[in-house]
Amino acid sequence: MGWHLKKTVAMVGMMGAGKTAVGRAVAQRLGVPFLDSDAEIEAAANMTVAEIFARDGEAFFRAKEAQVLRRLLADRPCILSTGGGVFMSAENRAAIRDKGAAVWLKVDAGTLWARVRNKDTRPLLQTADPQATLARLLAEREPAYARADLMVEAGPDCAIEETTGRVVEALLSRPDVLEAR
Repeated sequence: MGWHLKKTVAMVGMMGAGKTAVGRAVAQRLGVPFLDSDAEIEAAANMTVAEIFARDGEAFFRAKEAQVLRRLLADRPCILSTGGGVFMSAENRAAIRDKGAAVWLKVDAGTLWARVRNKDTRPLLQTADPQATLARLLAEREPAYARADLMVEAGPDCAIEETTGRVVEALLSRPDVLEAR
């Protein structure tokens, strides 16, 4: 079976939700390009996200992120993994809605913590109590994530393959985004 992806699909959700791993698998299944907005920002800046945060601060990073997002949305349709904070901006949400569709990978706090606790690459978790910080970020961000076009549960028992299938199924419910051929 062939596929026709009509719009870019932005994977949104918390750090550790699986946006990159699942996004890459969805792109592979559909035979379309996969891009990661954080990787694109790092390539443009020739620095890691953590280095940009440390040197220039979060506000500067968010401005760069919005710039890169617009550039990627203007390109040919792809599966796009976005940073956890992208969807907090009303302008970013509008840009994604205008040019593509957002899929929220919904994951509970306990699962997210299990996935990110041993990584030191998360600048927002460089706090005295990173687990509490993660729970607070999730609570702050869920109302924005809930505005995504589609939501896919990606909980603790979901393997990448299963979540990929759920995302493709969700996308097929939107013929303006994905069509099976």
